[in-house]
Amino acid sequence: MVVAFIDDHRVRFGVEPICRVLSEHGVQVAPSGYYAFKARKPSKRSLSDAAVWERIEAIQADKTKGRGVAGYRKMWHLLKRDGVVAPRCQVARLMRAHGMQGVVRGKKFVTTRPDGSAPRPPDLVGRDFTASRPNQLWIVDFTYVPTWAGMAFTALVKDVFSRRIVGWRTHHRMPTELPLDALEMALWVRERACQDVTGVVHHSDYAEVGAKPRNRRLACP
Repeated sequence: MVVAFIDDHRVRFGVEPICRVLSEHGVQVAPSGYYAFKARKPSKRSLSDAAVWERIEAIQADKTKGRGVAGYRKMWHLLKRDGVVAPRCQVARLMRAHGMQGVVRGKKFVTTRPDGSAPRPPDLVGRDFTASRPNQLWIVDFTYVPTWAGMAFTALVKDVFSRRIVGWRTHHRMPTELPLDALEMALWVRERACQDVTGVVHHSDYAEVGAKPRNRRLACP
């Protein structure tokens, strides 16, 4: 930045006066340092960055290639197709540094919409997500995964002790009942295994309750 400032004003004021004024204001720069920097040969990395960025700009502007929408992964493949050897991390770094990004298809989904006016259940675990035995604490997550057939919304129930997914539910829409259906599956799976789930705590972004599932006696199949 200092070198660029001197380059912009050296014709009008001269290098030595500019360096003297900058030094008086706390920016320590000597004329010899400025000239040494200007005489220094560019590094291999800067030369490589310049060459790769030139190709990235050309490909992104090409209506038959990047079309102005390619992200760094697509750009990396397009560069390889044109015979340009460059690491993917370099392509991502250059595009990020120059503010170039690809277009993301589809819309973003919000799986949790907090309601500030709704009553909040108490924190039964005190933010301590550990368990000393199975069926002590279950956690639920609600996410979505893009597929070729469209977006798949999935709710998962995981036993904190074993890290096992004990219940899940997938749907092409995002109904409110999806996490509850996953919880019902987890209860059914544990019931089929003749495991007592009395007192299990179910924790999620939506609710945290001491699960009293269906208050019925578990019977082996």
